Amino acid sequence: MKIIDVIPHAISVPLDEPFYFSQGWVHQRSSLIVELITDEGVIGWGESLCHGLQPPHIAAAFIEQVFKPIAVGRSIFDVEVLWEEMYNTTRPYGQGGAAVNAISGVDIAIWDAIGRALKKPIHSLIGGAFRKEITPYATGFYRTANGIYPEDSIKEAHRYIDAGFEAFKLKIGFGVEEDIVFLKAIRDAVGNKIKIMADANGAYNAAQARRIIKATEDLNLYFYEELLAPENIKGYQEIKNLSGSYIAAGEQVFGKMGYQPWLEQRALDIIQPDLCSSGGITECKKIAAIAQANQVVMIPHVWGSGIGIAASLQFIASIPPSPISLNPTHPLLEFDQSSHPFRKNLIFDGIAMNNGKVQIPTKPGIGVEVDRSIIMEYKIN
Repeated sequence: MKIIDVIPHAISVPLDEPFYFSQGWVHQRSSLIVELITDEGVIGWGESLCHGLQPPHIAAAFIEQVFKPIAVGRSIFDVEVLWEEMYNTTRPYGQGGAAVNAISGVDIAIWDAIGRALKKPIHSLIGGAFRKEITPYATGFYRTANGIYPEDSIKEAHRYIDAGFEAFKLKIGFGVEEDIVFLKAIRDAVGNKIKIMADANGAYNAAQARRIIKATEDLNLYFYEELLAPENIKGYQEIKNLSGSYIAAGEQVFGKMGYQPWLEQRALDIIQPDLCSSGGITECKKIAAIAQANQVVMIPHVWGSGIGIAASLQFIASIPPSPISLNPTHPLLEFDQSSHPFRKNLIFDGIAMNNGKVQIPTKPGIGVEVDRSIIMEYKIN
C-alpha cells in the first residue's frame, strides 16, 4: 500500500474571548491537520501541534515543500525509514520546532493509515496496551482581560471537580509573589485530596523558581511544569530536588536526540514529550524507551485537537510503568478544557471522561473518525 498524497490542512478559529498565559495572548485556536491518502483508498489522519502563538502555515510549508515529495510513492509500512529520511533531510535547518512538529503529523497519519488498513488500533501495533483506561487531569486556568483572580480560578477548579476530575493543572508565571498567593488560594479552596500541578511555561529563572518551590512546599503539588526555559538544563538540575514535588518539562524538547542530555544529566523527574510535536508515534516510542532505561516517568504533554488527543491515548496506552510493580504509577492524560471551538467536533465528540477515566479507543488507527466538514469550515491555507 503506497502513499499517493499528503495534504496539510491549516485550520484556525478566532476565540470569542481571547485568553493569556505567561508568554502572551491567545486570540485563536489553530492546528495543522495532516491527511495522508493511499493508493488503496485508505486515509490516515495526523496532527502537528500548534502552540497558542504558533501559525500553522509553518509546519504546512515543511510538509508541502519537503516531506510530501519524500513520502509520495512510498509504502506506508516504511514508517521508520520515512521518519529518519524526513529528519535527516531537514537536519541542517530543523532538528526541532516546526520541522519536527510537521514530521510528527505525517508520522501519526502514517500510523493511522496502517491501523485502518490492518483494522487494528495503533496501540496493538506498537506493543499492546499496559492499560485500558487513563486518569485524566484538566488543563485550563488561562486568564482573560476581565477576569478576577484567584476568585475566577477557584470557580473553575470547582467546575472540574464537579465534572469528576481528581486532578488539574494551574497556569502560573504571572509573577513570583502573585503565583505564591494564587497557589495557596487554590489549595485552600479545594482541599488536600485533589492532585494539583502548576505550569509556568518557562517564565522564570532558577532563583525565582526556587523561591516559588520553597514558598509552596507545604501545598504538596504533584509537579511543577516548565518553571524554566527549555534551554536551561543546568537550572533544572538546580531546582529538581528542592521539595517533594516533581519537576517536569519537555513539551519544547524534540526527538530522542533532544531528550538524551536531559535524561543523561538527570535534570527532570517527569518528561513531557508531545506526540504531535516531539516526533510522532515512531520517535516518541524511542523517547519512552530511553526514559524507561533511565527510570524516568513520562507523562506526555497534550494540547491539540481531538485527533491529537486520540493519537496520544493510543501512545499512552503503550507506555510501561516506570518501574513495573504490584501497584505501579501510571501516566496521566492531559485533558485540555480551555476554550477550543473545534476540539470535540473534529472527531464527532469521540472522546469523553466517564467516572473519572478516559477509555483507550479500540477502533482502527487512532480510534476515532474525523469530520472533514469541520476541516473545510475552518481551513485557512
